[in-house]
Amino acid sequence: MRVRDIAERLGLTWEGDGEREVLRVAPLDTAGSGELAFANSRRALRDAQSSSAGCLLVPLEFPNPGGRTLIRAKDPRAACAKVIPWLHPVPQPPRGIHPAALIGADCDIAAGVSIGPLCVVGDGVRIGSGSVLYPGVHVYPGVEIGERAVIHSGAVIGADGFGFVFEDGRYSKFPQVGRVVIGNDVEIGANCTIDRAALGVTSIGDGSKLDNLVHIAHNCRIGRHVVIAAQTGLAGGTVIEDYAVIGGQVGMGDNVTVKSGAVVGSGAGILSSKVLRGGEVWWGTPARPLKEYLETLANVGRLPQLRREVEELRRRLEELEKPRGS
Repeated sequence: MRVRDIAERLGLTWEGDGEREVLRVAPLDTAGSGELAFANSRRALRDAQSSSAGCLLVPLEFPNPGGRTLIRAKDPRAACAKVIPWLHPVPQPPRGIHPAALIGADCDIAAGVSIGPLCVVGDGVRIGSGSVLYPGVHVYPGVEIGERAVIHSGAVIGADGFGFVFEDGRYSKFPQVGRVVIGNDVEIGANCTIDRAALGVTSIGDGSKLDNLVHIAHNCRIGRHVVIAAQTGLAGGTVIEDYAVIGGQVGMGDNVTVKSGAVVGSGAGILSSKVLRGGEVWWGTPARPLKEYLETLANVGRLPQLRREVEELRRRLEELEKPRGS
């Protein structure tokens, strides 16, 4: 595909050799003359100057004194995401239900759905058009999945939530009779688990994306266009509002609320019933605003010096308290 054609399809401007053929997309540090690479971080923009890539996707202000072949974009990474399918078309799974899949009774499966081998779909499940269930997905009875959802291998949707009642010295199960409702354009990574509600609904809003190994407990409500990275676990009743970003290995207690637009850094721990304000970055355990977390971290780093200073003050005080002439 020519550089000129790529730029035109993106609606962007190009410089240099518009007739150059681009065969594939490659990392900036290994790209060759027939490959395209993108640069948008500060480090990547420095490395781009010496890259051997035949074409670069770069920000609008990128200097080009040497007349290199490039395409300018407001967001080079987003532009690259559009180019990759053109140069690296991924085979789409065949539409329909694989003979090795098990489908329950009274299911409503729309046209254009792909259900791979060894998938198990329980009774009364609804799946919207254009959705893809990769091999080995398990969907329990009564789950609703919207249109164009992508559910990767090993995901379990609709298993019982972790609900028990302690009485007379033993635990008894609190029946989990709620549902799971997944919106349109949701992607669920490999080996995720989304538990059904004890009562009511566990929900995932339109456009939200779950990385691999994410656990969503009973009665959680995930808003629209939320991103959750791998190995994050949400306890029951947690609410994550629209456009929040949750890093990897975050642990949330029950009934946490993450307000719209909040960002939770990787490894953070959030205590039960905590409310994280929207539009802020939260970090650490227990999670707190990033500025406060960094101040605390800096203070911890100063503890060895503070200890030395206290020891010196103690020594001086002991010298002053000694009887004169002793």
